[in-house]
Parts: sequence; C-alpha cells; structure tokens
Amino acid sequence: MSFDLILPFLRPIEPLLMDGSVSEIMGNPDGTWWSERAGVIRHEPSISMAADKLQTGLEVIANKMAKKLDADSPLLHVQLPDGSRLAAVLPPVAKPAPAVTIRKFTSRHYTLEDLIRNGTLTRDIAKYLCQQIVAGKTLLISGGTGTGKTTLLRILADAIPTEQRIVVIEDTAELAIQKPNILAVECQTDTFKASITFDDLLKSALRWRPDRIILGEVRGIEARTLLDSLNTGHSGSLATIHANTAEKALHRFTNLVMRSHAQSTYSDVEAEIGGAVDFVVHIERQPGRRVVSEVLALSGYDRDLKQFHIEPIFTAKKHVPFFE
Repeated sequence: MSFDLILPFLRPIEPLLMDGSVSEIMGNPDGTWWSERAGVIRHEPSISMAADKLQTGLEVIANKMAKKLDADSPLLHVQLPDGSRLAAVLPPVAKPAPAVTIRKFTSRHYTLEDLIRNGTLTRDIAKYLCQQIVAGKTLLISGGTGTGKTTLLRILADAIPTEQRIVVIEDTAELAIQKPNILAVECQTDTFKASITFDDLLKSALRWRPDRIILGEVRGIEARTLLDSLNTGHSGSLATIHANTAEKALHRFTNLVMRSHAQSTYSDVEAEIGGAVDFVVHIERQPGRRVVSEVLALSGYDRDLKQFHIEPIFTAKKHVPFFE
C-alpha cells in the first residue's frame, strides 16, 4: 500500500496510514484522532497534529489532485492514487479546525470463504445467494455506512458466469471485480471538466450491451433509470442502497424513484420494484464484525393492500434459514 503522495503532508498519522489493520482514519476539529479496525472505532491518543499544519497539508494534497480547497471551497473529496478516499472539511464549516476522514483502500481480494470464516454469513446462505446470481436474479444489497455493502457486492459478483458481459458504474472506483468481459466506469461530478453523473453512465450502459449491470450505490435520480432497465431486459443486476433494514431498502428505492418521477404514484413505483427486484440482502455492523442479518425474497406487489409480497429467506438473529 503506497501513501507516498500524502505522507509528507500527513506525517503525524503515518502509523495509522501504514497499519494494514486500520480501515478508516478520522481526525476531528477538536484535534482528536480515531481509527477503525475490524468494525471497532477507538481513540488514538498518541496521534496529534497542529490545525495549521493539517490545513496546509490538505490544501497541498488538493492542489496535487487538481482540486480546490480553501475558505470559499471548504469541502474536499478525492481518491488517492492507491484507491483510498479522503474527505476533508475546513473552517468555517467545521470549527475550530479542519476535519479529515480517510477510508483506506485494501489490495486484499476478500473471498466468500473469508466472509464465512469471519461470520459475516453462513455457508448455506452464501451458497443460496450465489445460486440466485447464477440464475440471473436481481439483488439489492442494503445497509448503513461502513457496513461492508461494497465488499459483499464484489464477492457475490464473483458468481456471475464468466461468459457474461458486466458493466460496473461507481462514484469512486472500489469494486475491482475480476471478470474477463467487464466495462467499469466512474462518475465525474467533482471535476473542472464536464459533469458525468450516475444517471448519465447508466443511460449509456444500456448501449454497451450488458448482460449484468452493477451499480455501486442507488442514491439519486439514477434510481428511475435503474428501475426502467431492470424492467426492460436487464435482470440479474446488483446494486447497493443505504437503509436500516431489508424492507426499508425497498421503500427507500421507491422514494428515490419518486423524487425524479413525481407524476407516478407510490403504489405504481412499488409495483414496478416488486416485479424487478428478486432479493434484498441486508448487512449490518456489529461489534468486531459485519453480518448479513436478513435476506428477503420478493414475488410481486399487492396493490389492494399496498404492500410487497415478501418471503423471509434468512435472518441472522434466529440463525435459522427458511429455505430448504
């Protein structure tokens, strides 16, 4: 892992940057530093950095990445050369000093066996989900921030048959799916050039002859385009979405579609989702690990009752699978 570009400007946090067990580094405006290891956040009292030196370092990093960071443009989001993501905010938005968060990139290619061994999911449910992906079912992976949605998506995507063409769309390239026929594209919404959004890329993806579309995260107007694509011959796709439960993920998907398509009724959109999404897989963070806590199967939508036809396939709380 190389941090050569930023180390000269963030030297005090070098121990955290170079520690392979650290997945996230957080520096707060009060001068405290925190790290995350295996899903557990802890204070790093030995780390300190003067506010002026931190701000200067962040400004230099922004300049090197062709970005602007100052009092007039106090937010910075950059992907570092090794794939890590740095997000910073300056005063007066954050007071009294800058704040920075670094989500570190790991070059380790986690496997399904790793997730089973770590207790993220059971072998039975892992086998079941892979079978559904091979069969061309559409999966929505839900969870909160930092729960491992992206990692789970990448690992499950390994089950896609090698002869199929995959189009991957992300805000920041993270998935690094290893397949022979793949086109991976990245949004360009924070540059000085023309803005290329999720929706722009998703619309273009339909012309790139995909067998499967993988969307890094459903979060905006692209929800409508994604739903249209799923209902017009592009089933078998995978996407992630922020939500607190599997069922709430379906309602969030509906709300995102409605934001850009207000002329539709709520029940019409939910009926479309009920016919397009086959499974919702929910992952959550627990102390020291990340766990697939729910798997729901969808089989349509009841317009009279205004509810999805949902079958619980698995719940980690009971540790009992519902399928044969």
